[in-house]
Amino acid sequence: GRRRFLIDPENEVRIIDLFVESLSIKDYGFRTDFPENGRPAYHPSDLLKLFIYGYLNKVRSSRDLEKECKRNIEVMWLLKCLKPDHNTIANFRRDNPKAIKKVFRATVQIARHFDLIGGKLVAGDSTKLRAQNSKKNNFNQAKIDRHIAYIDNKLEEYTRALSEHDGDDKEQIEEEIKKQLNRKDQYREIEKQLKESGEAQISTSDAESRQIMIRNNITEVCYNVQSTVDGKNNIPIDYKVTNQNDSKAMGNMVQRAKSILRTNEFTVLYDKGYHTGSELKTAQELGLETIVAVPDIPLTSQAPDPVYNYEHFKYDPSADTYTCPQGEVMKTNGSWYKEYTSTRNVIYFKQYKTAACKACKTRSLCTRSKSARLIHRSEYAEYYERNRINTFEKEHLYKRRQAIVEHPYGTIKRQWGFNYVLTKQGINRAGADVGFMFI
Repeated sequence: GRRRFLIDPENEVRIIDLFVESLSIKDYGFRTDFPENGRPAYHPSDLLKLFIYGYLNKVRSSRDLEKECKRNIEVMWLLKCLKPDHNTIANFRRDNPKAIKKVFRATVQIARHFDLIGGKLVAGDSTKLRAQNSKKNNFNQAKIDRHIAYIDNKLEEYTRALSEHDGDDKEQIEEEIKKQLNRKDQYREIEKQLKESGEAQISTSDAESRQIMIRNNITEVCYNVQSTVDGKNNIPIDYKVTNQNDSKAMGNMVQRAKSILRTNEFTVLYDKGYHTGSELKTAQELGLETIVAVPDIPLTSQAPDPVYNYEHFKYDPSADTYTCPQGEVMKTNGSWYKEYTSTRNVIYFKQYKTAACKACKTRSLCTRSKSARLIHRSEYAEYYERNRINTFEKEHLYKRRQAIVEHPYGTIKRQWGFNYVLTKQGINRAGADVGFMFI
């Protein structure tokens, strides 16, 4: 009775208790068998309450959560004085990433029930969370080659020194040679793993983490967390932990958003990192309005005079021709050519040109080519064009993107300090950690 008296009627732990008790925990697929080391099993709902309380209060390590069970009055009230061991606590998070995702989905349903989610405007973006894997323990072929070359150089030096020394020095040099040969064997083993994986890089502490660009040529070994946030109250409706960059992420995230919101009558806002033809096609064919920032045209792709840039060439879909700013019609031979992007994806395009280029007085303003101006039309051109029109006409909506989608990241990383993934050994375990942040 006294324990109840100490907890204020307005205390947030009462909401956590009420929320978890309202869930059909048995249908969520939580593991319930924890007989390791002879410890008693704990009901998933008790450990779920502990984790939700912990993450809301900037505590997420299993050892720190174990301490809170013994000294924190709110946690004692919430867990009815249960004191799970830190191994039991850690195992719960480790073993239940899918169930934790279902709990997050339940929070979204509650938000919908209280009309906190509008379902008309959603923004997507990603944030990088550092993995438990240093850059030192991340390798690609070039880095392995550098290390091996350095070792070979050292071995050459030691072999030369060995022929010039004797006595005590000789033993020391032989020890160094042995050490370098062992290191070389280790790098050869890493190289073998890299080749077997078929990946461009390998991490040796957390195998599924990747070195990804975070800003201005600065890289970090991390996970890339995609999220979708509803515009009405900046509430996240979806998250997905990946180890890829953003360029191919939008299609899958908007498909998921359509399933969650059970409608396709909404607009999606994304920044220029997501401006990829295949992804725009996926979103628009779902019936969604896309407003994805259009990247600036590289200087090398611009005309000498901006008046002759690609956007000033008018396309006629019925005739499949372009008309240039000088009024000349540019035709295609109908062949599809292929081009490889920087991410090794293939894009197909058609070429358009006109014989009038040769005699054109403004050719030097239009192209740097000595022959004729060529226009490339990608297989995704219609999706790019529809998106460009949306972005131009609804710039006021795009300006809301940052405020909507960056808001939860600010809470998670700046306010709570969760700017790294606590777990090791793979993307699923990272998903459990991130799941509690989003819950």
